[in-house]
Amino acid sequence: MFFQKKIEKGTIGDVAYANGSIKFQSVKLNVYAYVIDGIAIDAGAQSLAKQFETFFDEQSIDALYCTHIHEDHTGCAAWFQQQRNIPIFLPSISLPNALKKGDYPLYRQIFWGKRRAFTANPVPETFQSRSYNWKSIFTPGHSADHTAYLNTSTGQLFSGDLFVQVRTKVIMDSESIPQIIDSIKQILSYDFKEMFCNHAGYIKDGKQMFKEKLDYLNQITYEVKKFNQQGMDVAAIQQQLFPRKYPITSFSRGQWDSKHIITSILKTLPVR
Repeated sequence: MFFQKKIEKGTIGDVAYANGSIKFQSVKLNVYAYVIDGIAIDAGAQSLAKQFETFFDEQSIDALYCTHIHEDHTGCAAWFQQQRNIPIFLPSISLPNALKKGDYPLYRQIFWGKRRAFTANPVPETFQSRSYNWKSIFTPGHSADHTAYLNTSTGQLFSGDLFVQVRTKVIMDSESIPQIIDSIKQILSYDFKEMFCNHAGYIKDGKQMFKEKLDYLNQITYEVKKFNQQGMDVAAIQQQLFPRKYPITSFSRGQWDSKHIITSILKTLPVR
């Protein structure tokens, strides 16, 4: 298989970033890692290890904080442990999984590589870097362990995969739109403006963009429930709301699909 791999590096204020991307045929995926004030936020993917390790070697890092266990965020965590010998922090629910090799579908292994086992510490509710104070905000929905990091000293939010884009069109079968809505509401209760997303990158007015995403998801939720009450099944609702088919759906053999948006919303309805 022929993959195109590249990394873009830069700085935004006091935040250093690396955006690693990988493309195969019509499917292109990317993931960011950030370093600020001596801490790395997410470790990048094992398939892009050479690219990310070059970036991390250029940084002064005291600790690694991961937003969640997914392999594109923890792929180089074992390298941090073995080569940098620094503490790694991960949401506590995923600590047992980190001790084992990553277990996920083949297409994700093809894109993101095989995550090696590593040992991590539970993410504290609050912590300090060299000059800043931080708060961990539990934000499930994209994954059961998802956690965002807010720099309370500067108002910078590192949102992991909670945002990604305003108009969500496909999600994994394990994701939950109602949970994501609740997590966004929680995020919006905090003071922040700048946002650093692990797939969309830097967003100057992150709070406003989260408000727009919340409005969009609330509207989708309303429409799904309306069509369901009219007697439409999942396939019919999908055709009405999400008629376009995306390459990731067939490539992932349906793990990523717009229909999961609909089914995750319908799961919250009372059984008729």
